This record gives sequence, C-alpha cells and structure tokens, in this order.
Amino acid sequence: MNRVLENEFYYLDNFQGVLDWIGQRYDDLLTDEERTFIAAFPALPQPARALFVRMVMRKGTLFRASKLRYAEIGCPVEAARQLLGTGWIEHDPVISLDELFELLSKPEIAAAFGAHLQQKTARKAEQLEALRAGFAEGRSFSAWYRDGDDLALRIHVKPLCDRLRLIFFGNLRQDWTEFVLSDLGLFRYEQVEFSSASRGFRDRRDIDHYLLLHACKERFAEGLEPADDIVRDLPEHAFHNDWLESRREKLLFQIGQHYEKQKDWDNAHALYARCRFPGARGRAIRVLEKAERYSEAWELLCIAQAAPESDAERQHLLRIGPRLARRLGHPKTIARRIEPVRIDVCLPMPQGDWWVEGVVREHLTCADAPVFYVENMLANALFGLLCWRAVFAAIPGAFFHPFHRGPADLYSPDFAQRRAAEFADCLAQLDDGRYRATIMAHFAEKAGIASPFVAWDYLDAGLLELALDCIPAAHLKKWCERILADVKENRTGFPDLIQFWPDEQRYHMIEVKGPGDRLQDNQLRWIDYCATHGMPVSVCYLQWEQAA
Repeated sequence: MNRVLENEFYYLDNFQGVLDWIGQRYDDLLTDEERTFIAAFPALPQPARALFVRMVMRKGTLFRASKLRYAEIGCPVEAARQLLGTGWIEHDPVISLDELFELLSKPEIAAAFGAHLQQKTARKAEQLEALRAGFAEGRSFSAWYRDGDDLALRIHVKPLCDRLRLIFFGNLRQDWTEFVLSDLGLFRYEQVEFSSASRGFRDRRDIDHYLLLHACKERFAEGLEPADDIVRDLPEHAFHNDWLESRREKLLFQIGQHYEKQKDWDNAHALYARCRFPGARGRAIRVLEKAERYSEAWELLCIAQAAPESDAERQHLLRIGPRLARRLGHPKTIARRIEPVRIDVCLPMPQGDWWVEGVVREHLTCADAPVFYVENMLANALFGLLCWRAVFAAIPGAFFHPFHRGPADLYSPDFAQRRAAEFADCLAQLDDGRYRATIMAHFAEKAGIASPFVAWDYLDAGLLELALDCIPAAHLKKWCERILADVKENRTGFPDLIQFWPDEQRYHMIEVKGPGDRLQDNQLRWIDYCATHGMPVSVCYLQWEQAA
C-alpha cells in the first residue's frame, strides 16, 4: 500500500512540508504575517489543521460545513471552532445574495425565500435576478437560511496561502495536487541540489513583482478591460531578476499581438519596440509594413539581417524582405535554399485503422534497414540524456522545489548562455567518445524521472543503441547545438521517420507528407539545417493509387 492510502493526513503532511521548506530557505524574504502563520500553524489541533488545508485546496473562499465532512477530521464544526482564534476563518459570515445562491440548492432557495419566490420552477439564474432588487443588502448565512441547521465558513487567508504556494513552486500554475501525484508514484522528479544561491526569489521585490505580473496577466486573459489599462499598470523598466524579466517581456509581446490583431499598428509597434522577447523584432517589422511605414520597416529589417536572433527570425526576414524591397524600389534578391532529396510513393489506400507516417514506415522498412517513427522524440531524448546534468543544473531561478519537470527558464532566450560551461562539458563528450556511455548510463539511472526532453514511454534501449551505432557523433553534436540555440522553436520540426542500416552504420531521416500536406516552417528549418550540414534527409510525398 502506498503512503497516500495508508496515511489519511497525507495532504496535511504535504502542506506542513511546504511551510517547513519555506521557513528554512526563505525566512529572510517573508512578511511578518507570513512568518507568524508558519509559526502558529503546527501548534493547532490536528483536526483544525486538516480542515484548514482542505479549505485551502478547494476552490473559492466560502464553504458549508456539511460539505466539509471527511472521515479523518470528524465533525467539521468542532474543527472549525478550534480555528476561530486565529482569525484565518470566519463563522457565519455576512454574504451577498449572489454568494448565497452559490451555496444553496434550488429546493433550499425555495425554502429560504418562500412567498418572495414567485417562479419556483425557474432556473437559478432567473430566480436570482428576480430577487436581487429586494435583497440587495448582505446578511449572515444563518439570517438568510433560518430553517437550516448548517454553518457557513469563510476563509480569509487564501491570498497568504497563494503567496506561500508561489514561493514554493515559483509559479501559481502548480497546486497542491502535485504532492499527491508524486506520492502515488505517477510522477518521479530529479533531485536537484538546492542552495541559497540558487533561489529563484532573491528578495521580497521579486515576489511582489511576480504577483503584479500575474495580476496583469489574469486581467489580460479575462479580456474585460482595455489593454491600455493593463499596459499602464505594467512596470515600464526591466526587473533586476532575469527570470522575472522574461515573464514581463512575454506579457508585453502577447499584448502587442493583441494590438496587432486589432490592427492598432501604432500601439502594437510601441510594445514590440520596447520588448526583447523572441520574435518581437520580426513582428515590429511586420507592423511597420502594415502601417505603410516602409522606410522604417526596411531600416529595422537591415539591422535584423545583420544579426538574426534565431533561425525562425531569419526565415521570417527572407519572406518579408522581398516585399519591402519591391515597395521601396530596391533591387530584387533571391534567397536560395538547398532542396532536400524527394521521394515519391504511390500506394493503395489501406483498409482499417492507419496513419500516413505508419503507412510509409511499413512500406520502406526491411530486415536490414528498419524504419522507426520518431518525429521529435529521438533527437530530444539523445540531447536530454547526454545533457542531463546541464539541464538540471541548480542555477538561480531554475528550480524552486522538489516537484519540477524541468527548469523554469527552459524557454528563456538565455537558457543555454546561463549554463554555458555545463553544456560545453556535455557536448565535449561527442568529441572524445564519452557520449555513448553517458547516454546509456542516464537511460538506465534516470528511467521514468520527469524530463522536458525525454519521453520515456516511447524510448527503449534497442532504439537508443541503433541510433548511437548509426548516427555519427558530429551529427549528434549539430542536433544538440541547434536545440540549444532556441529550445522552444528547435525542439520540434524534426523529420517523422528515421531509417537505420546497422551493418553500414548509417542512417537517413524522412519527413512524410500525405496528399495535400505542406511542410511547416519549423520542419523547413530543420530540413535546411540538416541539408546544409550534410545530414541525410528526404521528404517523402505519398499519393494514393486510383482505384480501377
């Protein structure tokens, strides 16, 4: 039996573990309120602490005691009474009519309002509207629902608990269920060496800045107010914390995209121009073009062409450049690219369940040259296993807690730069031959541990051995270098299939396109890269035989 099932208070232990972790590592950043809460919580009776955590884990701040019945806690009213002196919860709070309707069922609403409710069969929303004018003032729950024997409870310290969750996880996306998944054995995590130097939050301003950014992000996602108001509330100057600064830049970029969709070219350009998020410069050129500010767009294009930030930007510039040149009367330039080998296959339409890549795989595979469907999995796995130590290096802002699938700054533009020495050491193994032993050792030692690059369910030792036998180390190094150049963009787009000739120790990559399919941008970039560096790659175009 696992620990969750045999320990009824596993969630309480997990919550206390968070408090202990924060107290040990972040005490110098805490407010007096947070420090007092951490000190007072373990002194309460166990049922009170358990009920409190149950309320924290549930949505909202208002609950009925009858809905908080848990066998291990016992009477929720008695447990709640033990919490009263803390000020963290309130018994029988004053609530609005809207809040009351969230708590009561339709039969209970009918019992509570009696003759005031003329349409007892109407929907709850309609009943609420009908009663709203006559019951505008808030009342205690017991005053609203006089004949009920239930008790309402309101928790007042959800924001405090959310701040503690933020300090622990480094984000507000993860919640308390992460512990349960770990305890059940559904997820396993790499053990990272934590130190004061590797803390993501270095001072209290970092926590406050994160909360400000999160609030702005939530407001923007809701779409209930003008984007101008959110931009006004966003800090204009860069944060001193690189990890937080990347979040600020991303939100600026997203709001810029919103302005662009609204064809508000001036505001879109203003945000892109002050944003260093990947892709912002390319979007700024596009917006200037849309605004018919062609000379400004050309000037920025020339700057970008001199030093493209990524392959994705280079590809974008190759498309927009000829249009701008034509607008301004500049000489026409032709961008030449290496065309990959083309394979044309015409096959009968299969019966039953099938998929295009699988059909081509079965057609091309043979005993001495097996074909595997790997898409992005194999290249990422080889990179992740070779560079495991670098990916999980405990640098500031990378890891906050023991429940991480990968570093928090994985998609930051400076991800590789911040770990330059570690990645250089890993890639050096491709030069001196150590790489094979490292990859296979990590495959055995780290099996099942969450990684942003290794999909364990689709990987086996046989495939790894074949890949290491047939793919030259120089090619693997080029794959790794390209992934590191832009993790977010370059971890995808790899060809669908790979064919191995074990006796000849060679391989071939094949991108499959069915009838009407076109190569996507990230696929074109990978194919161009492989062709440029002499790696064998083809595009297979499948057509179906016409029935007689």
